[in-house]
Amino acid sequence: MLSEKLKKYGVVGAGGAGFPTYVKAESKVEYVIANGAECEPLIHKDFELMKEYPSEIVEGMKLMMDSTGAKKGKFGIKEKHLEAIEKLEPVIKKNKIDFSFFGDFYPSGDEYEVVYTATGRLIPPAGIPLQIGCVVNNVETLYNIFLANQEIPITHKIMSVSGVVNEPKTFWIPVGTSFRDLIEIAGGSKVRDFGVFDSGIMMGNLSFDLDDVVTKTTAGLIILPREHFLITRKSQPIENMNRIGKSACDQCSYCTEFCPRYLLGYEVEPHKVMRSLGFTLTGADNWNQWAELCCACGLCTLYACPEDLFPKEACDEAKIDMRSAGIKFIQQKEVKVHPMKEHRRVPQKQLRKRLKVDEYEVDTPFEKIDFSPKMVRIKLQQHIGKKAEPVVTEGERVDAGQVIATVGEKELGANIHSSIDGRVTEVNHTFIAIEKF
Repeated sequence: MLSEKLKKYGVVGAGGAGFPTYVKAESKVEYVIANGAECEPLIHKDFELMKEYPSEIVEGMKLMMDSTGAKKGKFGIKEKHLEAIEKLEPVIKKNKIDFSFFGDFYPSGDEYEVVYTATGRLIPPAGIPLQIGCVVNNVETLYNIFLANQEIPITHKIMSVSGVVNEPKTFWIPVGTSFRDLIEIAGGSKVRDFGVFDSGIMMGNLSFDLDDVVTKTTAGLIILPREHFLITRKSQPIENMNRIGKSACDQCSYCTEFCPRYLLGYEVEPHKVMRSLGFTLTGADNWNQWAELCCACGLCTLYACPEDLFPKEACDEAKIDMRSAGIKFIQQKEVKVHPMKEHRRVPQKQLRKRLKVDEYEVDTPFEKIDFSPKMVRIKLQQHIGKKAEPVVTEGERVDAGQVIATVGEKELGANIHSSIDGRVTEVNHTFIAIEKF
């Protein structure tokens, strides 16, 4: 069965969440939807992947349609990506798959947005696409499904590296490769002091640790000068963010009015969550519920707020507080698309200008490289579910593709494989280090 191969060979959602793909393959749905929207500014790895591997991606989609019994396939892609569309079109025509075109807006790749655009259906509040007969897979996940069906384990990740690097590009790299190595492959940084956005400047993480490593869910790296305002904003401690918000928020509600989930009809109201900053936990409960359905896209914090406050971070904290208190908000009213939704979309170009990164919007052409790092550190938690448990010991020799960590047969998760030939130098609760021979 396909689902057994997906778990065995380590396929998880490559778009960021890392949900084990075998669970989706075991479901029964009407639609399988390919998500090629790729809406994070400055990341272009999915675009390059679709140009280079159209047949493999569509074959992965067909495998998921057969496994789920889906009668229809929708291939979501931005209408501006003409080169990728041209490569995909002849392959798609042979199958029961249609294009679903997206505009160049943020966040067009959000799962709720993708399903609504492709099918006109709305996912229930706090729900998943399976509840309305849909399975959504990132295009790289579909490529990996193709590999797993050929009994090829997931050992590499396609990455784009952009920003202040000398040679922005896209390439395959072994899982566990350090950020330091990736930056060197991209010609090195143009500036001495910089920060690294891992998987996006909107929803990704800021890191200064060049020894951090690529996982199965890493989308790309964006290198920005240390003095860039995105880095200074992201570097602030949460206490500062809350203090500023408590004193400066004037309840203009722009954060809510631009919220993509609010515009789809979900009860997400960041401006009300901002009120909780002025209360104790008891009082905060009155407002924190409006964060429960937030998708953490960051649009409220980085685009909508005229005061440059941090409503997204307030929502993040509110969700943690609510869960710690055992409170779960479920929207009761019918989900109904806001009449102004189509008029409040945020164009990518406008977003890049607001973020002061438009100068870094350049092509990251795909390049076939044969790079094998001297060492990899392969994390054991690269997916939603149970952490994989090591099945190798220090000093043991391993081959690329060999299983080095597993999850139980009935446990949610996916196996992890060595990405290089080498010797295991460290095994701990977080990662397995392998040194190249």
